[in-house]
Amino acid sequence: MAFKEYGIHDAIGLADLVRKKQVSASELLDEAIARTARVDPEINAVVVKHYDDAKRQIDQGLADGPFTGVPFLLKDLENLAGTRTTFGASIYKDNFAAYSGTLAQRFLDAGLAIFGKTSSPEFGLMPTTESRLFGPTRNPWNLAHSSGGSSGGAAAAVAARILPVAHASDGGGSIRIPASASGVFGLKPTRARTPLGPDRGEGWGGFSCGHVVSISVRDSAAMLDAIHGPETSSPYVAPQPQRPFLEEVSRDPGRLRIAFTDKSPYGDAIDPEIAAATREIAALLAGLGHHVEERAPVLAADPAAVMSTIVAANTALTVRLAEQRFGRAMTSGDFEVLTLASAHNAQKASATDYVAAQLGAFQISRALATFFESCDVFLCPTLCSPPLRIGELNTMSEDLSHIAPILRRYMPATAMFNMSGQPAMSVPLAWNAAGLPLGMMFSARFGDEATLFRLAAQLEQTRPWKGKLPPVCA
Repeated sequence: MAFKEYGIHDAIGLADLVRKKQVSASELLDEAIARTARVDPEINAVVVKHYDDAKRQIDQGLADGPFTGVPFLLKDLENLAGTRTTFGASIYKDNFAAYSGTLAQRFLDAGLAIFGKTSSPEFGLMPTTESRLFGPTRNPWNLAHSSGGSSGGAAAAVAARILPVAHASDGGGSIRIPASASGVFGLKPTRARTPLGPDRGEGWGGFSCGHVVSISVRDSAAMLDAIHGPETSSPYVAPQPQRPFLEEVSRDPGRLRIAFTDKSPYGDAIDPEIAAATREIAALLAGLGHHVEERAPVLAADPAAVMSTIVAANTALTVRLAEQRFGRAMTSGDFEVLTLASAHNAQKASATDYVAAQLGAFQISRALATFFESCDVFLCPTLCSPPLRIGELNTMSEDLSHIAPILRRYMPATAMFNMSGQPAMSVPLAWNAAGLPLGMMFSARFGDEATLFRLAAQLEQTRPWKGKLPPVCA
């Protein structure tokens, strides 16, 4: 019999019911699987299903943690021993992980029952999730639109209430972009807050990190408590939190100094509904007692140029490792045209170009650190145009010149906080006239997730979003 109350609970609530023996982990898993069967044919979010593995996890005894018994999905960029991990790439369609990533193991240690993997664009390179291998992941609010990327499968699955929380990762906005596009909560932690091992000490030159997207703020905070902290191989560590992040959710944020802008950091015009929504939220914050003023940081370098060089170099290494593994040159039958083009661009660049990009990232980071000396939080739109339509970005096109202008218009503000390493979150506070979500992005000083969690909880209480459900919903 289905667990009818499943959809009204967040992950902490479900774990509490398991703890009180009001429902079993097996019943929760069965409900998550049933919900996947109902809505995934429409949204295409859960692309790898290993239900039997999750059932074995339960039968063998889940770890005693804060989320014991809660069903969970990994992004298809994270290894879980014995399960299919494709990275969204055709060449890896039959790849099975020989071991688990450190982060995946921490999710297991938290008591989660991992029953599958969510879709990602090939190697997480795009802000939309439309890999050639699996096809497009569609937005539960409007199936003609993208759910965002690169954690688009995770955000769509959570938005459609297949489950209340799912793994996500962010190297240039890939937690916040799909959180905004799909109408869920997504916080990118401080650099090095969560582990990337055992294969890597950092990703994309320190830009990447892993966490979750969720329905509730407290799930995000409690999950960060469960997974944060260095591992043996960590090249550097994030500042220690003063107290558990979950405790911050119940603390008063106080009177914060909040700067805001309704403009693109490039000075370009943005979607008028998004600009109006940003100003509305700024007024809401002032009404809550915060000091709000309109101003924005001036960037010392171009984030798009920095990101292009750093990501291209990492993509080139990905292609080289595949060539070594398979013993041949990679073609467009193996990788998408965009992936190969990015790798080719890296081969044309020099080591000096890479160091120059690193310097650009440092200059951006320095400018942001200076800006935050006079404010606690910065508010701007997560995305500067509504969620993209399916097919608007074509990674298999022989002419890729359409991509850069779309990225500049769509997501100009997210990557700068990957470069600075600062925490930033997308909060689902607005919807446009067409019914598509418009996330608001808040960022704080390096190491200060606490302020963001306090503010997010205040906004969640003032302008709740949990009851707002998309047309495609389990």
